[in-house]
Amino acid sequence: MSAKEKKSKNVVPVQAEEDTYINREISWLAFNQRVLLEAADTSVPLLERLKFLMIYQSNLAEFYRVRIGILTHRALLTPDKGDPLTGLLPAAQIEEVLRVTREQQTLMESIWKSIRSDLRMNNVEVLDFKKISKVDELMSKKLFGDIRSMLQPQMISADQSLPFLWDGEANIIAFLGRGTEQRLCIIPLNRVPAYQSFEIDGCQKIVPTAQLVRHFLPLLLKKENILQSAIVEVTRNADVFISSVEESANEDLRKKVSGMLTKRKREMPVRVRIIGKLTDPCRALLLRKLRVPENRVFTQSVPFDLSFRSAIGGPASFRYSERRPQRDLGLKKGEYFRYIEKNDLLMSFPFQSMMSFVDLIYEAADDPEVLSIKITLYRMSASSKIAAALAYAADRGKDVLCLLELRARFDEQNNIDYSEMLEDAGCRVVYGLPEYKVHSKLCVITRLRNGVPERITQVGTGNYNEVTGEQYTDLSLITAREDVGLDAETAFAALTEGEIPPEVHHLWLAPLSFKPRVLEFLDQEIAKGERGRVAMKVNAVNNLDVMKKLIECSQAGVKVELFVRGICCLRPGVPGLTENISVISVVGRWLEHSRIYSFGEGEEQRLFIGSGDLLGRNLERRVEAFMEAVTPDTKAQLNVILDALRSDREKGWIMHSDGTYTREEGGEGTSSQEALYRYFSAQRVTLDKPEETVTANPAEETH
Repeated sequence: MSAKEKKSKNVVPVQAEEDTYINREISWLAFNQRVLLEAADTSVPLLERLKFLMIYQSNLAEFYRVRIGILTHRALLTPDKGDPLTGLLPAAQIEEVLRVTREQQTLMESIWKSIRSDLRMNNVEVLDFKKISKVDELMSKKLFGDIRSMLQPQMISADQSLPFLWDGEANIIAFLGRGTEQRLCIIPLNRVPAYQSFEIDGCQKIVPTAQLVRHFLPLLLKKENILQSAIVEVTRNADVFISSVEESANEDLRKKVSGMLTKRKREMPVRVRIIGKLTDPCRALLLRKLRVPENRVFTQSVPFDLSFRSAIGGPASFRYSERRPQRDLGLKKGEYFRYIEKNDLLMSFPFQSMMSFVDLIYEAADDPEVLSIKITLYRMSASSKIAAALAYAADRGKDVLCLLELRARFDEQNNIDYSEMLEDAGCRVVYGLPEYKVHSKLCVITRLRNGVPERITQVGTGNYNEVTGEQYTDLSLITAREDVGLDAETAFAALTEGEIPPEVHHLWLAPLSFKPRVLEFLDQEIAKGERGRVAMKVNAVNNLDVMKKLIECSQAGVKVELFVRGICCLRPGVPGLTENISVISVVGRWLEHSRIYSFGEGEEQRLFIGSGDLLGRNLERRVEAFMEAVTPDTKAQLNVILDALRSDREKGWIMHSDGTYTREEGGEGTSSQEALYRYFSAQRVTLDKPEETVTANPAEETH
């Protein structure tokens, strides 16, 4: 088959500007490669490089569970329905993903080899059992003896079914034989620690348990003839949803989500990873038992589990310099209401601490004038201080309404547990809508002052989660504007009744008003022609209607700046289409997560923050909330963020018209994240005057 014939078979024709768009999955893989390249950057501290390698592998595992899971179902159910942007059919998308993943694996192996070598030069050795010293062998044998009793080998004949291999868990699989009889031995490793370590002559030795057990199999299986062995991990499809909207409305939703989780654990494999060489017959036997095709199997030398990073000591230079979130905003508990009554408050995480928001909840709990607290919850930390504050408020007699979305992917069980805890504490708990996930970060506190209700409203870009609040860049905007508070109350009233929030005047609320408002504001900039300005900081862009409008902006001469961390399906710089559009992706110490929408400039500029990206799901299938920054200080602070991103030549990747990304050389000292840490950690407010705002571009400062 010719290349032209092959293309026509795998592609459904789309519109004329098809070359301006990039397939979503390929764009995401390009983002994950930027994460991987941070692990290759020798200017990044050594253990932070190892962390980026961990993140790359974790990201890829989730990508296979979700995105390849979805495409696998589509290839079965709607094989002839192509990607609306590029026309690629589901099977062709999977094929391309597998190709790109294999290319990236070669890079990953090279980076792992470099990191391992650098660790060894710094007296940290990850043991290689292919070339191990006698002393290390003896010490490792002792470690094996310590865990031997926890290992539970399972024997099966060659014609028996393989025991179930759980998603993401490593197993040793050994092929045994005597004469014509062949058997398999499966040793799950979920009961043993992922690694062990010891020290000899000042050198720390890291011993990955999977490699340790594989090496000492002859001691575990003394009576067996071991032909060969490998470490095997299965990645399973996680594309499992609550199938019946009618049932979920009538049954206990918690039980239904629990059932979904059980089903997810047993879904079919979408990927198999192997460490160790297997002969073709043994490999074929294993894949037949797992029911996966050869092209879904990846053989690698990089350990599946790199969590031993946390056990490595070493000098301070191994890690980033300490950057603690600023706990002191200048306000004490008991002063937040008085400040917010007169001034909007913008907080920027992780440069400032989320504990200030926790303080606000406790202040509300202790304020005799507070009647209620209403909040949407999507992902919370394992020991949530925010949940504790809400429970305390309920105990203090406040009406606490928690709209808790049980279907936050991979956090479902955590949310089920919290729903029970919050109910036990006296909170009212309601769940998301059957057909729409509630992804908004919205909170409204209602007080009765002199017989008149007053409201304080908070809109955020990230979850109410203190752990990710120190790992992700996010924003939280708080106001006492009554018009905003009334809109928030309207949203909660609808959600409590199981309805989609209606269009309101002062908040953007998806799914009804987010997309129309974005398109409306883009049209306003198009009307200005070359005077038009658009800047959007989001995590992902793939919605066709929005991208078409951005093309119109560019064709009208509007300058469009897109700061997109991950997926960006729109190519910039395409003559006649997107030549006035630029795309920058910042990948650095913290995960870029905040969303900022800016339209116009100068006195005409309108700035919004909120919870949604420019993906179809955020625009059309989720409940999202956005608030406008209207005060001079909050607008100035958002512009400081955008200016820092524009100036980032150290961690900012520039996207080109062919879809590739490059980073300028010699950009040291321009990191937007470092600049914003310096800026926001220095911000203080007082009860007497608004927040002080630095007007200089912090990216121009030196480290």
